Formats: sequence, structure tokens, C-alpha cells
Amino acid sequence: MHELLPPITLETGLHWLDLIGVLAFALSGALLGVRKRFDLFGVLVLGCVTAVGGGAIRDTLTGQTPPLFLRDETYLYAALLGAALAFAFGERLARFERTLSVFDSAGLALFAASGALGAINFGLGPLGVVFTGAISGVGGGIIRDLIANEVPEVMYRRDQLYATAAAAGAFTVWALHPHVTPFQSQLGGVVVVIALRWISRRGWARLPVRRLSGE
Repeated sequence: MHELLPPITLETGLHWLDLIGVLAFALSGALLGVRKRFDLFGVLVLGCVTAVGGGAIRDTLTGQTPPLFLRDETYLYAALLGAALAFAFGERLARFERTLSVFDSAGLALFAASGALGAINFGLGPLGVVFTGAISGVGGGIIRDLIANEVPEVMYRRDQLYATAAAAGAFTVWALHPHVTPFQSQLGGVVVVIALRWISRRGWARLPVRRLSGE
């Protein structure tokens, strides 16, 4: 008897989680466009660059051209879907900020881990791996903020570990890679990112801020 559904492999699960992350990033970017009163085209563009920008930077840095979202248009469809949902139901979706934050953290973790793994496979050293993983996770958000004429949020979000969490996850992938399978190292990086995001959202960890005298 033929199976109605193919077995779910680890690779398939990570792929679907990756698409959920793309969808969440698209929602966050598009919601900013809605708040800025962009038109439909502007909202779609902002949502898409947020969703695939980090992955495009990752693929460029690791020599995988053209970027994955052009080789597998499923990512573009997910990004367009997220942006369209934000445009159509922006006010309602904004009420589920906590839920969207969970998906955003998942997307950050998966992009950081996949970026780190790609950098390892490309032969980069530990600093290169950490940089590539971190920029893969936060790159889309930086592009989003620059297009929307905002100071990139990762530069001042000291009350929550975001870029730092992505860098820590990337480092975890690099540290685990010689000892476990590639997918196990990637999952380890994902767990570290999500754990740091969870800890920081509860106010248990934050980065120091240097203040000048007289401020």
C-alpha cells in the first residue's frame, strides 16, 4: 500500500520552520509599512525584503548564487503571503504581537543557524561564521528599517538580546559542527537563539549601555 503522505524528515521539518520564519519576518516588515501608511506596493516590498533580505546576504557571502529565494520561489510566495496578510488585516494582526514575536524568534534562530552552517561549508573561520550567521538573522530587519527611514532596531534594542542571540547561535553551530552531524549543530544553534530570546524577553539579561557624563 502506498503511503498517502511522505514521511516527515528532519530536513523537511527545518524547511517548513524556515518558511514560517520567512512568513513572520514578512509580517513584521509589512506591519511597519502599514503603520508608516505605505501603499500596497510599498507594503509588499517592505515585507518581502525583510523576509528574504537576510537569506540573500547569507547566500551572497557563502557563494550560493543566485540566492535561495530565487532558486526556490516557495520563499517568495511565503513572503508575499505574509505581506498581503499584514496589509489586509494589519490592525487585527497587531493584537497578536506576542505570537508574532515567537515566530520572529524562530525565524531569527533558523536564519542564524543556516547562515552559520553555510559559512562553515564555505570554509570560513569562527569570526566569519558568527558574522555570517548574525547578519543572516538580522539583515532583513536592517534593510527594512533603512527603507522605512528608521534607525535599525538592532542598534538600540538593549532590553532584548536580538543580534547578540543570533551571533551566539551561530557560534554554537561552529562549536558543535566538528562533533555532531550538521543538522544537530544547526538545531543546537536554534535552541541557543530561542533560549536567549526567551531569557531576555523576561528581563533576565540585557546588554550594557555606556552613558557620557552630563547626559
